[in-house]
Amino acid sequence: MAANSQKALEYAHQHNAEFLSDLKELLRIPSISTDPAHQADMVLTATWLKRQLTNLGCEHAEIFPTQRHPVVYADYIRAGATAPTILIYGHYDVQPVDPVGLWKTNPFDPIEQGNQLFSRGASDMKGQVVASIKAVESILRTGSLPVNVKFMLEGEEEIGSPNLDTFMEEHKHLLACDVVLNPDAGMIAPDVPTIVYALRGLAYFELRVYGPAHDLHSGIFGGVVHNPAQALCELIAGMYDDQGRVTLPGFYDHVQALSAEERQELSRLPTDGQFYQEMTGVPKIWGDAEYTPGERVGARPTLEVHGLLSGFTGTGTKTVIPAWAMAKISSRLVPDQNPEEVDQQLRQYLKANAPSTIRWELTTFGGGPPSYTERDLPATQALVQALESVWSKHVVYKREGGSIPVVGSVRTILGAPSVLTGFGLPDDNAHAPNEKLDLPTWNKGIDALIQFFYNMEDTLQVNK
Repeated sequence: MAANSQKALEYAHQHNAEFLSDLKELLRIPSISTDPAHQADMVLTATWLKRQLTNLGCEHAEIFPTQRHPVVYADYIRAGATAPTILIYGHYDVQPVDPVGLWKTNPFDPIEQGNQLFSRGASDMKGQVVASIKAVESILRTGSLPVNVKFMLEGEEEIGSPNLDTFMEEHKHLLACDVVLNPDAGMIAPDVPTIVYALRGLAYFELRVYGPAHDLHSGIFGGVVHNPAQALCELIAGMYDDQGRVTLPGFYDHVQALSAEERQELSRLPTDGQFYQEMTGVPKIWGDAEYTPGERVGARPTLEVHGLLSGFTGTGTKTVIPAWAMAKISSRLVPDQNPEEVDQQLRQYLKANAPSTIRWELTTFGGGPPSYTERDLPATQALVQALESVWSKHVVYKREGGSIPVVGSVRTILGAPSVLTGFGLPDDNAHAPNEKLDLPTWNKGIDALIQFFYNMEDTLQVNK
């Protein structure tokens, strides 16, 4: 294996400029999934990926339409029935670029500045998709792929993957695999190889509070009518106590406790209070003091307000008591919570605490369960060995604060665990203006994926 992997690594190093050129070509397509004006760009991106996978040598490459944006599927099944089958997941859609005025470069004209490549989608996650494809290419151009590989690349991740579960349900046989390689996670720093083994889930809500039938003159009705904006703020303020803990009834009842061993492992993460202050610019961090910052972000649930709207917000003055007020709220969930349970807990809180002077409505939007991958999973250990061989450093294990719903879906629908990797960095500005990709880290990532595929040959023996 060592000789074969060395040939593949040499190929990757020799063709680095071509790999980067292909990535730039993909980044120039504005595949913004939420905007109907970019429907043609979504199809163009899917077509580009299919062509890449066909040129790679995949025997079966197909674009599957969905209710909105297509899924690209391809496979290379030549390693034999006893070899492990790896399903590589990725998404080719990107976030909108607003506010475009804050970009220092054209969002869809990838520009290199030093070791950084600036473009929307460079880090999240076209760079990771291309890294996976180029790792497979490096192996195939220098020898035989030691594992069976399938690709599932969707175009709806940034809008909640509304059609992916249906696609997987309808194509279970086609997608059958032993493990899913998901490179949509990231690293803590360029010199800290990272394994993400847990992801928080999500429950999303819109809370509306209603008072009078229409806006009122505050001089005439102030002191008689309970202001809906004030009532909403009071309800939101009561959702946390002064220790930084969520007050919804039963909120922590099913939260999976951290073991002493896991807390010790998480303590190795370089994510103390100073790290978060420097990353965010806040004067001081906040939260439950019983847990470290790294534990709060990945292993503890949250309740967050994302937006507030009520009354007059224009220039100048207007003295009204607004008829209604609205808040966007979400909860990040950890094992063993679920979105339905938190929905009921929030409703119980509102029933118990909303004053009789107003009425409220709670709308529940899409969400997803948390996920957890065993750290001793053979595929996880294959990735550990790959990262450590490239970075020459011990891997750190991390619980990710964000959500990747597909991880739970593939476990439920396909019965396959996911191995999470990725070579984006915390300061890559994913979803924000001036998104970028650290190219040295990206190149090392391709090397690590090459090693991972060879390690899988030795690590996982599948009896079929």
